[in-house]
Amino acid sequence: MRKLSDIVFNQQPLTMRPNLCVKDACERMRESRAGSVLVTDEQGRLVGIFTGRDAVCRVVAAGKNAETTALADVMTPKPTTMAPDTTAIEALRLMWDGGFRHIPIVDRGKVLGVVSRGDFKGAERGRLEEERELWEHLR
Repeated sequence: MRKLSDIVFNQQPLTMRPNLCVKDACERMRESRAGSVLVTDEQGRLVGIFTGRDAVCRVVAAGKNAETTALADVMTPKPTTMAPDTTAIEALRLMWDGGFRHIPIVDRGKVLGVVSRGDFKGAERGRLEEERELWEHLR
């Protein structure tokens, strides 16, 4: 069974400090083709996550200025994280149940990467769907 460490192996996660502006984060996300930025403090500890959805809902739709709005003001603070030894199926289950599109992978306080729904193989998504159908049938 595939582990999250297999997915984030050699990943260089996009990280930024909370005081930086949303515009810079969005530009870096576009350049990196990333759907999220992991927001870290001076010691590299995860303090939040900022996603493309946050840019739309918390900045654009809220009428905020992306050049003057800090990530700290619109990020999701203290996001749910997972350990690298977590299985892909467990991560998909959490994403499904929690409505998450991105989950940071952290090991003993060190940010290793981030997984998104697109990182999972069809077989893993299919297995999760089979589980869901079975639970629905058992209710």
